[in-house]
Amino acid sequence: MYNPWNPSWEATAVYRARVRGCLLGGAVGDALGYPVEFTSLAHIRATYGDRGVTGPVPDGDGVVGRVSDDTQMTLFTVEGLHQAREHERLKGADGVWAELLRSAYGRWLDTQRQPGPDPRAVSGLASRSWLYARRAPGNACLSGLAQPFRSEPAVPPGRPGPINPDSKGCGTVMRSAPFGLARVPAETAFERAVLAARMTHGHPTGYYAAGALAAIVAYLVADESLEGAVLRALRLLARHPGHEETTTALTRALDLAAEGAPTAAKVESLGAGWVAEEALAMGLYCALATHSVTEALLLAVNHSGDSDSTGSLCGNILGAHYGDHGLPQEWVAATEGRAEITVLADDFATECVRI
Repeated sequence: MYNPWNPSWEATAVYRARVRGCLLGGAVGDALGYPVEFTSLAHIRATYGDRGVTGPVPDGDGVVGRVSDDTQMTLFTVEGLHQAREHERLKGADGVWAELLRSAYGRWLDTQRQPGPDPRAVSGLASRSWLYARRAPGNACLSGLAQPFRSEPAVPPGRPGPINPDSKGCGTVMRSAPFGLARVPAETAFERAVLAARMTHGHPTGYYAAGALAAIVAYLVADESLEGAVLRALRLLARHPGHEETTTALTRALDLAAEGAPTAAKVESLGAGWVAEEALAMGLYCALATHSVTEALLLAVNHSGDSDSTGSLCGNILGAHYGDHGLPQEWVAATEGRAEITVLADDFATECVRI
């Protein structure tokens, strides 16, 4: 295992590949599942055959490879964290990360309200017209970001947050992988993902699931095994009051992955993916129970629930584990925004390596 704080040239190259893999893998899984989101498994099989979706398929407009709000928000998370790391490097302080991230989320909110970029926006994600598509964004994300920003200095002890206190929708976890890519300790990635999730979702399970994904990705980036990353994230979760729903969901995913051949019925036994802990458990199970990235991604989207979110999370996890070279390249080539996602990933990795 390499030391992430003093990496060799080879370790830095592996890190860069994992950042690209995580972001591209999430986008591939998102695009794979987006056309069948809100579609029952029976209808998926009736439409595409007994195996269901076996590769990228057109959405309702006949377009292949479109990404949803999952990828959109993940990319704005990267942009906000990139700006925070740059601020830390240039000014020697990291206390503004939450404000910069919240500003990035505000820019995403603008993409959901405006028809296209402001002509004055000449750089950054806000200048990319393809991101101004409204692809079924979560209500809690929209309403939460419409409220004034409230900075929180530390993770509260398992209490509901002030914004959408009863919401634990998967909008928290589907955007949180980048916290684990930022070359910070897993504990820091967990805490920042929790605080960021509370910007829109106040339920402890919603924000702890986000923290758990960030920690899993951080451990994978540090060359931990997939199962080892999950076990370490579970130990981290156990320190926090109110973790039980998230811990139970992840433990079920681990146990189910050890029970033989993966099936859609087993995926659906973990939930539908509309709430955070279920989406994470489903994506994680698919990553653990299969023997290839392709098999995992197909399993993650062929069910009756939130197919784009579970596919995205599975892709985030496996991309962080194997790097971008481990992804199905034909599927990557068919994914919306792939070139800009790659550039964003490489720029973020470069900035993180500088510190």
